[in-house]
Amino acid sequence: MNMENNGKNIKSDIDSLWQEFWQGGISNPITVIEQITFLMFARLLDIRETRNEKRANRLGQGYESIFVDENDERRWKNFKDKPADELMTVVRDQVFPMFRELAKKETSFGEYMENASLMVQRPKTMVSAVDIISKLPLTAGDTKGNLYEYMLSKLNTAGISGQFRTPRHIIQLMVKMLNPKPDDRVCDPACGTAGFLTETMNYLQEKYTSEEGKFKDEDETVHYTGDLLDPYRGHIQKGLITGFDFDATMLRISAMNLMVHGLDNPNVHYQDTLGTSFIENYPHHAKNGFDIILANPPFKGVIDASAVDPTLSGKVKTKKTELLFPVLMLRMLKTGGRCAVILPDGVLFGSSKAHVALRKMLVEENQLEGAVSLPSGVFKPYAGVSTAILFFTKGGKTENVWFYDLEDDGFSLDDKRTQLYDGTFAGDLPKCLKAWDEKDEQKDSDRIKAFFVPVDEIVKNKYDLSINRYKEISYVEEEYEQPIDIINNSLKIDNEIIEELNELKNYLNE
Repeated sequence: MNMENNGKNIKSDIDSLWQEFWQGGISNPITVIEQITFLMFARLLDIRETRNEKRANRLGQGYESIFVDENDERRWKNFKDKPADELMTVVRDQVFPMFRELAKKETSFGEYMENASLMVQRPKTMVSAVDIISKLPLTAGDTKGNLYEYMLSKLNTAGISGQFRTPRHIIQLMVKMLNPKPDDRVCDPACGTAGFLTETMNYLQEKYTSEEGKFKDEDETVHYTGDLLDPYRGHIQKGLITGFDFDATMLRISAMNLMVHGLDNPNVHYQDTLGTSFIENYPHHAKNGFDIILANPPFKGVIDASAVDPTLSGKVKTKKTELLFPVLMLRMLKTGGRCAVILPDGVLFGSSKAHVALRKMLVEENQLEGAVSLPSGVFKPYAGVSTAILFFTKGGKTENVWFYDLEDDGFSLDDKRTQLYDGTFAGDLPKCLKAWDEKDEQKDSDRIKAFFVPVDEIVKNKYDLSINRYKEISYVEEEYEQPIDIINNSLKIDNEIIEELNELKNYLNE
Protein backbone atom coordinates (compact mmCIF):
# COMPACT_ATOMS: atom_id res chain seq x y z
CA MET A 1 0.00 0.00 0.00
CA ASN A 2 1.31 3.47 -0.84
CA MET A 3 1.38 5.02 2.64
CA GLU A 4 2.05 8.51 1.31
CA ASN A 5 -0.95 8.55 -0.99
CA ASN A 6 -2.98 6.94 1.76
CA GLY A 7 -1.83 9.73 4.08
CA LYS A 8 -2.98 12.35 1.59
CA ASN A 9 -6.38 10.68 1.39
CA ILE A 10 -6.63 10.61 5.18
CA LYS A 11 -5.73 14.30 5.38
CA SER A 12 -8.54 14.96 2.95
CA ASP A 13 -10.82 12.84 5.16
CA ILE A 14 -9.78 14.85 8.21
CA ASP A 15 -10.62 18.07 6.35
CA SER A 16 -14.05 16.62 5.55
CA LEU A 17 -14.51 15.52 9.16
CA TRP A 18 -13.61 19.02 10.30
CA GLN A 19 -16.37 20.38 8.09
CA GLU A 20 -18.75 17.74 9.46
CA PHE A 21 -18.07 18.86 13.04
CA TRP A 22 -18.59 22.49 12.03
CA GLN A 23 -21.91 21.68 10.41
CA GLY A 24 -22.84 19.72 13.54
CA GLY A 25 -22.44 22.83 15.67
CA ILE A 26 -18.87 22.30 16.97
CA SER A 27 -16.82 25.19 15.59
CA ASN A 28 -14.10 25.59 18.24
CA PRO A 29 -11.05 23.77 16.83
CA ILE A 30 -9.84 22.84 20.31
CA THR A 31 -13.16 21.11 20.97
CA VAL A 32 -13.01 19.35 17.59
CA ILE A 33 -9.53 18.01 18.31
CA GLU A 34 -10.54 17.00 21.83
CA GLN A 35 -13.53 15.01 20.53
CA ILE A 36 -11.40 13.31 17.87
CA THR A 37 -8.81 12.61 20.58
CA PHE A 38 -11.39 10.88 22.78
CA LEU A 39 -12.33 8.60 19.90
CA MET A 40 -8.68 7.91 19.11
CA PHE A 41 -8.23 6.94 22.77
CA ALA A 42 -11.08 4.46 22.37
CA ARG A 43 -9.43 2.84 19.37
CA LEU A 44 -5.99 2.79 21.04
CA LEU A 45 -7.48 1.08 24.08
CA ASP A 46 -8.72 -1.70 21.83
CA ILE A 47 -5.37 -1.89 20.01
CA ARG A 48 -3.57 -2.17 23.34
CA GLU A 49 -6.04 -4.81 24.55
CA THR A 50 -5.45 -6.91 21.42
CA ARG A 51 -1.68 -6.61 21.87
CA ASN A 52 -1.93 -7.66 25.53
CA GLU A 53 -4.14 -10.63 24.60
CA LYS A 54 -1.61 -11.89 22.07
CA ARG A 55 1.31 -11.43 24.46
CA ALA A 56 -0.54 -13.21 27.29
CA ASN A 57 -1.47 -16.13 25.03
CA ARG A 58 2.09 -16.44 23.77
CA LEU A 59 3.60 -16.39 27.26
CA GLY A 60 0.81 -18.31 28.94
CA GLN A 61 0.29 -15.50 31.42
CA GLY A 62 -2.73 -13.50 32.52
CA TYR A 63 -3.16 -9.74 32.39
CA GLU A 64 -5.54 -7.16 33.82
CA SER A 65 -8.11 -6.26 31.18
CA ILE A 66 -10.17 -3.08 31.16
CA PHE A 67 -12.89 -4.85 29.17
CA VAL A 68 -15.30 -7.56 30.30
CA ASP A 69 -14.46 -9.99 27.51
CA GLU A 70 -13.82 -10.35 23.78
CA ASN A 71 -17.40 -9.30 22.97
CA ASP A 72 -17.50 -6.20 25.17
CA GLU A 73 -19.47 -3.57 23.19
CA ARG A 74 -17.10 -0.85 24.38
CA ARG A 75 -14.26 -2.24 22.27
CA TRP A 76 -13.69 -0.32 19.07
CA LYS A 77 -13.80 -3.38 16.86
CA ASN A 78 -17.24 -4.24 18.26
CA PHE A 79 -18.97 -0.87 17.88
CA LYS A 80 -17.29 0.80 14.89
CA ASP A 81 -19.60 -0.74 12.26
CA LYS A 82 -22.90 -0.31 14.10
CA PRO A 83 -25.76 1.70 12.51
CA ALA A 84 -25.73 5.40 13.32
CA ASP A 85 -28.25 5.43 16.16
CA GLU A 86 -26.80 2.32 17.83
CA LEU A 87 -23.27 3.66 17.44
CA MET A 88 -24.26 6.95 19.06
CA THR A 89 -25.88 5.12 21.99
CA VAL A 90 -22.86 2.90 22.66
CA VAL A 91 -20.36 5.76 22.51
CA ARG A 92 -22.48 8.09 24.65
CA ASP A 93 -23.78 5.60 27.22
CA GLN A 94 -20.94 3.07 27.47
CA VAL A 95 -17.62 4.32 26.05
CA PHE A 96 -17.55 7.76 27.66
CA PRO A 97 -18.66 6.45 31.08
CA MET A 98 -15.80 3.93 30.76
CA PHE A 99 -13.38 6.84 30.24
CA ARG A 100 -14.55 8.43 33.48
CA GLU A 101 -14.25 5.10 35.30
CA LEU A 102 -10.65 4.80 34.10
CA ALA A 103 -9.94 8.17 35.71
CA LYS A 104 -11.23 6.89 39.06
CA LYS A 105 -9.07 3.76 38.82
CA GLU A 106 -5.95 5.88 38.23
CA THR A 107 -4.90 3.85 35.20
CA SER A 108 -2.22 5.21 32.89
CA PHE A 109 -4.97 6.35 30.53
CA GLY A 110 -7.24 7.56 33.29
CA GLU A 111 -5.52 10.84 34.14
CA TYR A 112 -6.46 12.21 30.73
CA MET A 113 -10.08 11.04 30.87
CA GLU A 114 -11.41 12.84 33.93
CA ASN A 115 -14.56 14.82 33.09
CA ALA A 116 -14.61 13.35 29.57
CA SER A 117 -17.70 14.74 27.88
CA LEU A 118 -19.21 13.84 24.52
CA MET A 119 -20.05 16.98 22.54
CA VAL A 120 -21.09 15.25 19.31
CA GLN A 121 -24.89 15.33 19.05
CA ARG A 122 -25.57 14.14 15.49
CA PRO A 123 -25.36 10.38 14.74
CA LYS A 124 -24.22 11.24 11.19
CA THR A 125 -21.23 13.16 12.57
CA MET A 126 -20.37 10.25 14.88
CA VAL A 127 -20.43 7.78 11.96
CA SER A 128 -18.11 10.02 9.93
CA ALA A 129 -15.71 10.43 12.87
CA VAL A 130 -15.54 6.70 13.64
CA ASP A 131 -15.09 5.88 9.94
CA ILE A 132 -12.16 8.32 9.56
CA ILE A 133 -10.46 7.27 12.78
CA SER A 134 -10.76 3.60 11.75
CA LYS A 135 -8.61 4.48 8.72
CA LEU A 136 -5.87 6.26 10.68
CA PRO A 137 -2.60 4.27 10.69
CA LEU A 138 -2.29 4.25 14.48
CA THR A 139 0.16 1.35 14.34
CA ALA A 140 2.17 2.50 11.32
CA GLY A 141 5.42 4.09 12.45
CA ASP A 142 5.86 7.86 12.17
CA THR A 143 2.88 8.32 9.83
CA LYS A 144 0.43 8.48 12.73
CA GLY A 145 2.44 11.26 14.38
CA ASN A 146 2.54 13.27 11.18
CA LEU A 147 -1.22 12.96 10.78
CA TYR A 148 -1.91 14.08 14.33
CA GLU A 149 0.42 17.06 13.81
CA TYR A 150 -1.53 17.87 10.65
CA MET A 151 -4.67 17.97 12.76
CA LEU A 152 -2.97 20.16 15.36
CA SER A 153 -1.86 22.56 12.62
CA LYS A 154 -5.50 23.52 12.28
CA LEU A 155 -5.21 25.29 15.63
CA ASN A 156 -3.32 27.98 13.75
CA THR A 157 -5.50 28.17 10.68
CA ALA A 158 -8.61 28.24 12.83
CA GLY A 159 -7.44 31.24 14.84
CA ILE A 160 -6.59 29.83 18.25
CA SER A 161 -4.25 31.89 20.44
CA GLY A 162 -0.59 31.38 19.61
CA GLN A 163 0.13 30.25 23.15
CA PHE A 164 -1.33 26.85 22.28
CA ARG A 165 0.99 26.11 19.40
CA THR A 166 4.54 27.28 18.83
CA PRO A 167 5.51 27.17 15.12
CA ARG A 168 7.02 23.76 14.49
CA HIS A 169 10.09 25.11 12.68
CA ILE A 170 10.98 27.24 15.72
CA ILE A 171 10.58 24.19 17.95
CA GLN A 172 12.84 22.22 15.59
CA LEU A 173 15.52 24.92 15.84
CA MET A 174 15.46 24.85 19.65
CA VAL A 175 15.59 21.05 19.82
CA LYS A 176 18.44 20.86 17.31
CA MET A 177 20.41 23.50 19.20
CA LEU A 178 20.08 21.65 22.52
CA ASN A 179 20.80 18.28 20.86
CA PRO A 180 19.09 15.96 23.39
CA LYS A 181 20.51 12.49 23.99
CA PRO A 182 18.43 9.29 24.31
CA ASP A 183 19.38 8.88 27.98
CA ASP A 184 18.41 12.46 28.93
CA ARG A 185 15.35 13.45 30.94
CA VAL A 186 13.43 16.12 29.00
CA CYS A 187 10.58 18.29 30.31
CA ASP A 188 8.19 21.05 29.26
CA PRO A 189 6.55 22.58 32.37
CA ALA A 190 3.83 24.26 30.27
CA CYS A 191 3.50 21.67 27.53
CA GLY A 192 0.28 22.67 25.74
CA THR A 193 -0.09 20.23 22.84
CA ALA A 194 3.37 18.71 23.55
CA GLY A 195 5.05 20.19 20.48
CA PHE A 196 8.51 20.37 22.12
CA LEU A 197 8.21 16.86 23.51
CA THR A 198 7.07 15.21 20.29
CA GLU A 199 9.75 17.06 18.33
CA THR A 200 12.32 15.67 20.76
CA MET A 201 11.02 12.20 19.88
CA ASN A 202 11.21 13.00 16.16
CA TYR A 203 14.76 14.37 16.51
CA LEU A 204 16.03 11.28 18.32
CA GLN A 205 14.20 8.96 15.91
CA GLU A 206 15.97 10.54 12.94
CA LYS A 207 19.40 11.04 14.51
CA TYR A 208 19.59 7.51 15.89
CA THR A 209 18.66 5.70 12.70
CA SER A 210 21.39 3.81 10.84
CA GLU A 211 21.66 3.87 7.07
CA GLU A 212 20.19 0.39 7.06
CA GLY A 213 17.32 1.62 9.24
CA LYS A 214 16.14 4.22 6.72
CA PHE A 215 13.61 3.37 4.08
CA LYS A 216 11.67 5.21 1.40
CA ASP A 217 8.05 4.80 0.47
CA GLU A 218 6.78 4.88 -3.12
CA ASP A 219 6.72 8.69 -2.99
CA GLU A 220 10.45 8.75 -2.11
CA THR A 221 9.69 10.07 1.39
CA VAL A 222 12.39 8.93 3.84
CA HIS A 223 11.26 7.19 7.04
CA TYR A 224 13.43 6.62 10.11
CA THR A 225 13.11 3.48 12.23
CA GLY A 226 15.25 4.68 15.13
CA ASP A 227 16.96 1.30 15.21
CA LEU A 228 19.97 2.66 17.15
CA LEU A 229 17.64 3.60 20.01
CA ASP A 230 17.03 -0.04 20.94
CA PRO A 231 19.30 0.03 24.04
CA TYR A 232 17.34 2.99 25.37
CA ARG A 233 13.76 1.75 24.77
CA GLY A 234 13.00 1.27 28.46
CA HIS A 235 14.12 4.78 29.37
CA ILE A 236 12.34 6.28 26.36
CA GLN A 237 9.05 4.74 27.46
CA LYS A 238 9.36 5.60 31.15
CA GLY A 239 11.80 8.45 31.75
CA LEU A 240 12.71 10.41 28.63
CA ILE A 241 9.66 12.69 28.34
CA THR A 242 7.70 14.58 31.00
CA GLY A 243 5.16 17.34 30.56
CA PHE A 244 2.86 19.39 32.76
CA ASP A 245 -0.12 21.62 32.02
CA PHE A 246 -3.04 22.98 34.00
CA ASP A 247 -5.48 22.95 31.06
CA ALA A 248 -7.23 19.57 31.01
CA THR A 249 -8.04 19.81 27.30
CA MET A 250 -4.43 20.55 26.40
CA LEU A 251 -3.38 17.62 28.59
CA ARG A 252 -5.60 15.18 26.68
CA ILE A 253 -4.31 16.45 23.35
CA SER A 254 -0.68 16.33 24.45
CA ALA A 255 -1.12 12.79 25.78
CA MET A 256 -2.59 11.63 22.48
CA ASN A 257 0.13 13.45 20.54
CA LEU A 258 2.81 11.59 22.50
CA MET A 259 0.99 8.27 22.16
CA VAL A 260 0.88 8.49 18.39
CA HIS A 261 4.59 9.37 18.49
CA GLY A 262 5.40 6.06 20.15
CA LEU A 263 4.93 6.52 23.92
CA ASP A 264 2.52 3.90 25.26
CA ASN A 265 1.89 5.68 28.58
CA PRO A 266 2.66 9.40 28.20
CA ASN A 267 4.21 10.96 31.28
CA VAL A 268 2.19 14.19 31.19
CA HIS A 269 0.28 15.45 34.19
CA TYR A 270 -2.31 17.99 35.28
CA GLN A 271 -0.35 20.48 37.39
CA ASP A 272 0.21 24.21 37.77
CA THR A 273 4.00 24.11 37.95
CA LEU A 274 4.23 27.65 39.39
CA GLY A 275 1.97 26.70 42.30
CA THR A 276 2.88 25.52 45.79
CA SER A 277 1.48 22.02 45.17
CA PHE A 278 4.07 21.17 42.51
CA ILE A 279 6.81 20.27 45.00
CA GLU A 280 4.27 18.39 47.12
CA ASN A 281 2.86 16.36 44.22
CA TYR A 282 6.04 15.83 42.18
CA PRO A 283 9.07 16.39 44.44
CA HIS A 284 11.49 14.56 42.12
CA HIS A 285 10.37 16.62 39.13
CA ALA A 286 10.06 20.02 40.77
CA LYS A 287 13.69 20.15 41.95
CA ASN A 288 16.84 18.93 40.20
CA GLY A 289 14.90 16.51 38.03
CA PHE A 290 15.83 17.15 34.38
CA ASP A 291 18.73 17.34 31.95
CA ILE A 292 16.83 19.44 29.39
CA ILE A 293 13.88 21.82 29.51
CA LEU A 294 12.25 23.15 26.34
CA ALA A 295 9.33 25.53 26.62
CA ASN A 296 7.31 28.48 25.40
CA PRO A 297 5.49 29.43 28.62
CA PRO A 298 2.46 31.76 28.61
CA PHE A 299 3.28 35.38 27.87
CA LYS A 300 1.91 38.29 29.90
CA GLY A 301 0.24 36.05 32.46
CA VAL A 302 -0.28 37.20 36.05
CA ILE A 303 -0.74 34.69 38.83
CA ASP A 304 -2.31 35.25 42.24
CA ALA A 305 0.57 36.08 44.59
CA SER A 306 -0.75 33.70 47.24
CA ALA A 307 -0.69 30.83 44.75
CA VAL A 308 2.95 31.30 43.73
CA ASP A 309 5.48 28.94 45.24
CA PRO A 310 7.56 31.12 47.62
CA THR A 311 10.75 29.38 46.51
CA LEU A 312 10.16 31.09 43.14
CA SER A 313 8.81 34.49 44.19
CA GLY A 314 11.52 34.69 46.84
CA LYS A 315 14.11 34.72 44.05
CA VAL A 316 12.26 37.19 41.81
CA LYS A 317 9.54 39.22 43.53
CA THR A 318 6.85 39.31 40.87
CA LYS A 319 3.49 37.87 39.82
CA LYS A 320 4.40 37.89 36.12
CA THR A 321 4.52 34.36 34.71
CA GLU A 322 7.12 35.19 32.06
CA LEU A 323 9.56 36.08 34.87
CA LEU A 324 8.61 33.22 37.19
CA PHE A 325 8.96 30.43 34.61
CA PRO A 326 12.73 30.84 34.05
CA VAL A 327 13.23 30.69 37.83
CA LEU A 328 11.11 27.53 37.93
CA MET A 329 13.14 25.99 35.11
CA LEU A 330 16.40 26.61 36.93
CA ARG A 331 14.99 24.85 39.98
CA MET A 332 13.76 21.90 37.89
CA LEU A 333 17.09 21.38 36.12
CA LYS A 334 19.91 19.24 37.44
CA THR A 335 23.21 21.04 37.87
CA GLY A 336 24.61 21.15 34.35
CA GLY A 337 21.13 20.79 32.87
CA ARG A 338 20.27 22.99 29.89
CA CYS A 339 17.24 25.04 28.92
CA ALA A 340 15.89 26.73 25.79
CA VAL A 341 12.90 28.98 26.44
CA ILE A 342 10.99 31.53 24.37
CA LEU A 343 10.39 34.80 26.24
CA PRO A 344 8.98 38.21 25.27
CA ASP A 345 11.64 40.83 24.60
CA GLY A 346 10.53 42.79 27.66
CA VAL A 347 12.14 40.15 29.85
CA LEU A 348 15.46 40.92 28.20
CA PHE A 349 15.53 44.67 28.83
CA GLY A 350 12.81 45.49 31.40
CA SER A 351 14.07 47.86 34.11
CA SER A 352 11.96 46.75 37.09
CA LYS A 353 13.69 45.14 40.06
CA ALA A 354 12.18 41.76 39.15
CA HIS A 355 13.40 41.97 35.53
CA VAL A 356 16.93 42.88 36.57
CA ALA A 357 16.97 40.25 39.36
CA LEU A 358 16.07 37.47 36.90
CA ARG A 359 18.73 38.47 34.39
CA LYS A 360 21.32 38.86 37.17
CA MET A 361 20.49 35.35 38.38
CA LEU A 362 20.95 33.94 34.88
CA VAL A 363 24.25 35.74 34.35
CA GLU A 364 25.84 35.69 37.81
CA GLU A 365 24.68 32.33 39.20
CA ASN A 366 24.44 30.24 36.03
CA GLN A 367 25.86 30.02 32.54
CA LEU A 368 23.81 32.13 30.15
CA GLU A 369 24.91 30.77 26.80
CA GLY A 370 22.91 32.56 24.13
CA ALA A 371 20.03 34.75 23.04
CA VAL A 372 18.43 34.34 19.60
CA SER A 373 16.30 37.32 18.59
CA LEU A 374 13.16 36.24 16.68
CA PRO A 375 11.24 38.40 14.18
CA SER A 376 8.11 39.98 15.62
CA GLY A 377 5.89 38.19 13.10
CA VAL A 378 6.67 34.67 14.35
CA PHE A 379 3.40 34.43 16.32
CA LYS A 380 1.18 36.30 13.91
CA PRO A 381 -1.74 36.56 13.39
CA TYR A 382 -2.29 36.03 17.12
CA ALA A 383 0.39 38.29 18.56
CA GLY A 384 2.92 40.70 17.15
CA VAL A 385 5.06 40.72 20.28
CA SER A 386 8.82 40.53 19.77
CA THR A 387 10.40 37.47 21.33
CA ALA A 388 13.74 35.79 21.84
CA ILE A 389 15.03 32.34 22.74
CA LEU A 390 17.29 32.20 25.78
CA PHE A 391 19.71 29.30 26.21
CA PHE A 392 21.20 28.70 29.65
CA THR A 393 22.82 26.00 31.78
CA LYS A 394 22.17 25.58 35.49
CA GLY A 395 25.30 26.41 37.46
CA GLY A 396 28.67 27.21 35.95
CA LYS A 397 29.93 30.65 35.03
CA THR A 398 28.97 33.12 32.32
CA GLU A 399 31.97 34.57 30.49
CA ASN A 400 30.49 35.53 27.13
CA VAL A 401 26.91 35.53 25.80
CA TRP A 402 26.30 34.55 22.17
CA PHE A 403 23.72 36.60 20.24
CA TYR A 404 22.06 35.84 16.91
CA ASP A 405 19.72 38.07 14.92
CA LEU A 406 17.24 35.72 13.22
CA GLU A 407 15.42 37.93 10.73
CA ASP A 408 13.96 35.30 8.36
CA ASP A 409 12.21 32.22 9.75
CA GLY A 410 11.19 30.96 6.31
CA PHE A 411 7.66 32.43 6.36
CA SER A 412 6.24 35.85 5.54
CA LEU A 413 5.94 38.05 8.61
CA ASP A 414 2.41 39.24 7.89
CA ASP A 415 -0.81 37.71 9.18
CA LYS A 416 -0.86 35.13 6.36
CA ARG A 417 2.53 33.61 7.30
CA THR A 418 3.06 32.25 3.79
CA GLN A 419 5.81 29.65 3.38
CA LEU A 420 8.61 31.25 1.33
CA TYR A 421 10.91 28.33 0.52
CA ASP A 422 10.87 24.61 -0.15
CA GLY A 423 10.92 22.97 3.25
CA THR A 424 9.92 24.57 6.54
CA PHE A 425 13.39 24.59 8.12
CA ALA A 426 14.68 27.37 5.90
CA GLY A 427 15.59 31.05 5.84
CA ASP A 428 17.91 31.92 8.73
CA LEU A 429 17.14 28.71 10.66
CA PRO A 430 19.88 26.46 9.23
CA LYS A 431 22.29 29.42 9.32
CA CYS A 432 21.51 29.99 13.00
CA LEU A 433 22.03 26.31 13.81
CA LYS A 434 25.36 26.26 11.94
CA ALA A 435 26.49 29.47 13.67
CA TRP A 436 25.58 27.96 17.06
CA ASP A 437 27.54 24.79 16.35
CA GLU A 438 30.54 26.85 15.23
CA LYS A 439 30.15 29.73 17.69
CA ASP A 440 33.55 29.24 19.34
CA GLU A 441 35.10 30.39 16.07
CA GLN A 442 33.18 33.69 16.17
CA LYS A 443 34.83 35.31 19.20
CA ASP A 444 36.24 38.19 17.17
CA SER A 445 33.41 38.56 14.63
CA ASP A 446 31.63 41.82 13.81
CA ARG A 447 28.51 42.51 15.87
CA ILE A 448 26.09 42.27 12.98
CA LYS A 449 24.49 38.81 12.72
CA ALA A 450 26.13 36.39 15.16
CA PHE A 451 28.52 37.57 17.86
CA PHE A 452 29.68 37.28 21.47
CA VAL A 453 29.39 39.94 24.16
CA PRO A 454 31.68 39.75 27.23
CA VAL A 455 29.85 39.36 30.53
CA ASP A 456 31.48 42.53 31.94
CA GLU A 457 29.78 44.60 29.24
CA ILE A 458 26.44 42.98 30.00
CA VAL A 459 26.80 43.64 33.73
CA LYS A 460 27.70 47.27 33.00
CA ASN A 461 24.41 47.59 31.06
CA LYS A 462 22.29 46.32 34.01
CA TYR A 463 22.24 42.83 32.53
CA ASP A 464 20.41 44.04 29.42
CA LEU A 465 20.11 41.09 27.00
CA SER A 466 18.40 42.79 24.05
CA ILE A 467 20.39 42.32 20.88
CA ASN A 468 19.96 45.95 19.81
CA ARG A 469 21.96 47.07 22.83
CA TYR A 470 25.05 45.39 21.39
CA LYS A 471 24.45 44.98 17.67
CA GLU A 472 26.32 47.16 15.21
CA ILE A 473 24.29 48.59 12.36
CA SER A 474 25.72 47.78 8.97
CA TYR A 475 25.68 50.79 6.66
CA VAL A 476 26.00 50.59 2.89
CA GLU A 477 27.79 53.57 1.43
CA GLU A 478 25.75 55.32 -1.26
CA GLU A 479 27.13 57.69 -3.92
CA TYR A 480 25.14 60.79 -4.76
CA GLU A 481 25.46 63.42 -7.48
CA GLN A 482 27.14 66.70 -6.61
CA PRO A 483 24.66 69.54 -5.89
CA ILE A 484 25.92 71.61 -8.83
CA ASP A 485 25.34 68.66 -11.18
CA ILE A 486 21.80 68.21 -9.86
CA ILE A 487 21.10 71.96 -10.49
CA ASN A 488 22.57 71.85 -14.00
CA ASN A 489 20.52 68.75 -14.87
CA SER A 490 17.36 70.43 -13.57
CA LEU A 491 18.05 73.57 -15.63
CA LYS A 492 18.65 71.44 -18.70
CA ILE A 493 15.31 69.68 -18.22
CA ASP A 494 13.57 73.04 -17.70
CA ASN A 495 15.06 74.43 -20.91
CA GLU A 496 13.93 71.38 -22.85
CA ILE A 497 10.38 71.83 -21.52
CA ILE A 498 10.39 75.53 -22.50
CA GLU A 499 11.57 74.69 -26.00
CA GLU A 500 8.83 72.10 -26.43
CA LEU A 501 6.18 74.53 -25.16
CA ASN A 502 7.36 77.21 -27.62
CA GLU A 503 7.14 74.71 -30.46
CA LEU A 504 3.61 73.82 -29.40
CA LYS A 505 2.71 77.53 -29.20
CA ASN A 506 4.02 78.22 -32.71
CA TYR A 507 2.11 75.23 -34.05
CA LEU A 508 -1.15 76.52 -32.56
CA ASN A 509 -0.61 80.04 -33.99
CA GLU A 510 -0.14 78.80 -37.54
